[in-house]
Amino acid sequence: MGIENFITFLFTAFIFVITPGMDTVFVLNKSISHGKKSGIQAALGINSGVIAHTLMAALGLSVLISKSAYAFTIIKYLGALYLLYMGITSLVNQKSVIASEQENNHQSKRKSDFWSGFITNLLNPKVALFFLALFPQFINPNDLENPIPFILLGITFSVIGIIWYLSLTLFAGHFSQKFNENPKAGLWLNKISGGIFIVMGLMIATT
Repeated sequence: MGIENFITFLFTAFIFVITPGMDTVFVLNKSISHGKKSGIQAALGINSGVIAHTLMAALGLSVLISKSAYAFTIIKYLGALYLLYMGITSLVNQKSVIASEQENNHQSKRKSDFWSGFITNLLNPKVALFFLALFPQFINPNDLENPIPFILLGITFSVIGIIWYLSLTLFAGHFSQKFNENPKAGLWLNKISGGIFIVMGLMIATT
């Protein structure tokens, strides 16, 4: 299928996925504050974003982003603004995340968690650039213009990510009940997670 050193790719992808970053914080925040189901939706959303980046790499759109400072800057600031929006919303919210959850329709809230994860990953141009740098190292030079190897590596990367983030969700979901029993702890989690999202947004904007 045009893929070389697949075992090495599995190891490299696993190391990258488990390295703490924006996606890890996002999944843990949703899992602890809203429970396992929200964490699962967030994990699925993030890895749907991975598939979207893979398709863009396969179609050559990521190459355009990497070569156009203008396009890169637009996507970068959109991602930063979205993170800042989530962070500020959490900071100004005077209700515990658990109380806010109970006031919302659970099904619509979980859909929101999915799309938040998807948008957060999709609007991070560094993910697209990482894939452009990583994937060709494991593709036969004669197949670099073939989209199939890119898609297969992207799906593999996404599956690894889903397994890892679901494991984090199952672990962190146990803390959700403790926050449910202590509204003040949930309120503080609002503030902490909001601050983290703001810092990450500023880091992306200043990269």
